[in-house]
Amino acid sequence: MTETVSGQARRGRSGRKGLKMERIFTRPGIHPYDEVRWERRDVVMTNWRDGSVNFEQRGVEFPESWSVNATNIVTSKYFRGAVGSPQREWSLKQLVDRVVGAYTTTGREHGYFASDEDAEIFDHELKHALVNQVFSFNSPVWFNVGTASPQQVSACFILAVDDTMESILDWYKEEGVIFKGGSGSGVNLSRIRSSKELLSSGGTASGPVSFMRGADASAGTIKSGGATRRAAKMVVLDVDHPDIEEFIETKSREEDKIRALRDAGYDMDLGGKDIVSVQYQNANNSVRVSDEFMRAVESRSSFGLRARLTGEVLEKVEAKGLFTKIAKAAWECADPGIQYDDTINDWHTTPETGRITASNPCSEYMSLDNSSCNLASLNLLKFLNDDNTFDVARFVKLTELVITAMDISITFADFPTEKIGETTRAYRQLGIGYANLGALLMATGHAYDSEGGRGLAGTITSLMTGVAYRRSAEMAAVVGPYDGYARNAEGHKRVMRKHAAANDEIRTLDAIDKAIHVEATRQWQECLKLGEKNGYRNGQASLLAPTGTIGLMMDCDTTGIEPDLALVKFKKLVGGGSMQIVNGTVPRALKKLGYQPEQAEAIVEYIAEHGHVIDAPGLKPEHYDVFDCAMGERAISPMGHVRMMAAAQPFLSGAISKTVNVPESATIEDIEEVYLQGWKLGLKALAIYRDNCKVGQPLSVSKKNTEEKPQPAAAPAEVGPVRTRLPKQRPATVTRFSVGGAEGYMTASTYPDNGLGEVFLKLGKQGSTLAGVMDAFSMAISISLQYGVPLETWVDKFTNMRFEPAGMTDDPDIRMANSMMDYIFRRLALDHLPYETRAELGIFSAEERAAQASGQDPATLRAEDDVERETLAQSVPVERPKAAEKPAPAPIAEAHSSTELIESHQGRTADAPLCLTCGTKMRPAGSCYVCEGCGSTSGCS
Repeated sequence: MTETVSGQARRGRSGRKGLKMERIFTRPGIHPYDEVRWERRDVVMTNWRDGSVNFEQRGVEFPESWSVNATNIVTSKYFRGAVGSPQREWSLKQLVDRVVGAYTTTGREHGYFASDEDAEIFDHELKHALVNQVFSFNSPVWFNVGTASPQQVSACFILAVDDTMESILDWYKEEGVIFKGGSGSGVNLSRIRSSKELLSSGGTASGPVSFMRGADASAGTIKSGGATRRAAKMVVLDVDHPDIEEFIETKSREEDKIRALRDAGYDMDLGGKDIVSVQYQNANNSVRVSDEFMRAVESRSSFGLRARLTGEVLEKVEAKGLFTKIAKAAWECADPGIQYDDTINDWHTTPETGRITASNPCSEYMSLDNSSCNLASLNLLKFLNDDNTFDVARFVKLTELVITAMDISITFADFPTEKIGETTRAYRQLGIGYANLGALLMATGHAYDSEGGRGLAGTITSLMTGVAYRRSAEMAAVVGPYDGYARNAEGHKRVMRKHAAANDEIRTLDAIDKAIHVEATRQWQECLKLGEKNGYRNGQASLLAPTGTIGLMMDCDTTGIEPDLALVKFKKLVGGGSMQIVNGTVPRALKKLGYQPEQAEAIVEYIAEHGHVIDAPGLKPEHYDVFDCAMGERAISPMGHVRMMAAAQPFLSGAISKTVNVPESATIEDIEEVYLQGWKLGLKALAIYRDNCKVGQPLSVSKKNTEEKPQPAAAPAEVGPVRTRLPKQRPATVTRFSVGGAEGYMTASTYPDNGLGEVFLKLGKQGSTLAGVMDAFSMAISISLQYGVPLETWVDKFTNMRFEPAGMTDDPDIRMANSMMDYIFRRLALDHLPYETRAELGIFSAEERAAQASGQDPATLRAEDDVERETLAQSVPVERPKAAEKPAPAPIAEAHSSTELIESHQGRTADAPLCLTCGTKMRPAGSCYVCEGCGSTSGCS
């Protein structure tokens, strides 16, 4: 174990002794790169929607063990230098050398190491851990360290706003600078006077919600890092602010507008071109509730809303009613979340400096105003031995190494504002965390929602934070405690004792968590002893971040504290292409549970086909819960997620980035119960997402692919496809249309029984290339309809296709179109498909949208017509054996990400946005979303 050195060790600038480093993975005389098998690869990233190349760099060098996805993301996001220039990085070695070199050089210069040999060990161990995906720094480190850019290493920032116009304008400016650098920020607006209070001039104050409007517009304009993703920000308001009700309902009111505009035909999806007309969409909102308020909720008593300057009660409200409004708004649009103020500040290590009032956008970093935090996450699965024991010794040593490196980075880091720089250097907040917890639990045979799973998660988190603070106390002896420590010594030591006491309360259930807990207890004892003697180098040490992009970089199956998303995932292959695979943790879990190889193979095959374990051959029902996931047939219950958060929270300096998903059927009372239990279980923050509550992530239910397929009756011989041509005289409809100013004509001809059988399109001048292409396209569509391809198949394929010309149309039913094809097939669907089929495809007429908005069932508008349509062919009838004439299940769309693969098994669309960079459907990562295709995130990285 690392320890401070003897008196013979070299002394740093302060005259104190340096740190003695010990080897973890490396061997003396052998460079860590020499123990890795390297290979050259070509990185070509395309947009699957149109085949265009987003990024290309050939001949890059990576370890053989790295996946194609991790290679693509690191090459495209983290390599520096203009693509195609000699200065462009082309090897992972160059990237790691650039970053680690800055850490090692700074550590030498500032007396962190006892000797040059210790500096070399630090250098080699850090490089080994990074190239072998044992841990990763947060994205700003990879972007900036070792480059000519400012050395910004923090991903999370907290700002402060006072009740002056100068402070409010500074807030706008500071947020813009942070967003430009690719990071996110949070702020509490509770110091701003409410709209019910007077200004010194005699007028009425605008209130914080009005100023949120300006900040939201600014955030929507300044896209993070110059990219296309939205800015990431958090806005917090205290529950006793007089404008709290307006704040609570801010986003739910806007969601009503979004629905109305969507129903009028506007593009209101996340990233849609019309969403910018709606306000307050660039921030997460949270209400900061107190214990006083929560007790008033329980007792159903009144609660006072207080003036900002005088503290006098301006208004009394029923606490339960206000709490219900919070839950109702969250039920409607997922905002606001809740932050538990008294719990947060009860675990605050620097209370004499100031209260914790806000958090970063993902709610895991909670500290002083005008501060920042740099993050790093450990890959837990790397510490699971082949015999399913946890490598406690290496975990301890790697945690020491990473915390040392993170503290060094504050020494050389640059910050977006001087105020943030001063606070961060004075308090040196760090955020070590982990990823792959869900995979670790499954691999060791623990259900995520179980006492055993929570016990293992709690002991690992306790050990990590105990080692981090013990190392912080050792660094304090070498390079001094943080500047604000003397002022906050008693408060800091009190919180350390609270962590240690919580560790003593852990109940271990099996050998793996017992061994971890024994070491965690020893680490906390040493931490308290060294802290009493030396103080601490860091005001904060740990939290659990979403680990979106860096989770992909480390090839993690699960992010942060999350469980497995599903049992199958989408894997890209070398040389192009992709395949569906069952998560590697599944066979490992089956082996741990005692299944023989033949049994495990049969179960894995079943999972590959069905996407779940229900009725898998030979799998015992009592083992089903080990394979429960965040999505799918056996989704973990909302309280299962809350209980897991509660197991880890007492051992974290900060909080946990996680959204608790609840089913669409959940009630407002269910949301209230989740928020109430979060307070009782000691969480610091909690956010929920109810499936299908937001227009930006639409949910549509389709036919399940697990439905029993109709079996054709036995026939003497198979009948192939038969083409049925239209009669020479056929009814037809001619539609003149305009999309984005470009005009065209569509002729749609039907069979006498009204089934569509022919489509001809006229665009461009006769003899032009465009006209010729459209003629050929029309003939292909027409022949396919006559051979029995259902019209809904073409509609599903071509709606939402995006290309120019696009924009406003002259059709009252389809006000906006993403392209000519999008408009044409929407029009055909409206004219020739029944309501039920169109509803599954999300295509409605203006009359039907109006009925939906008024609460009427649109299916009743044309009940007689729809009944008649069901007796008619939607395309040409095909001569087949009678039993085969039943409609076949809708074809499953090709998957391009794990989320889309899960959708194909579930038979319904997941509530996840499309990546604005490459078009791939994203997957949840904490309270954000991450794209498996290119590594982009919807929040801070």
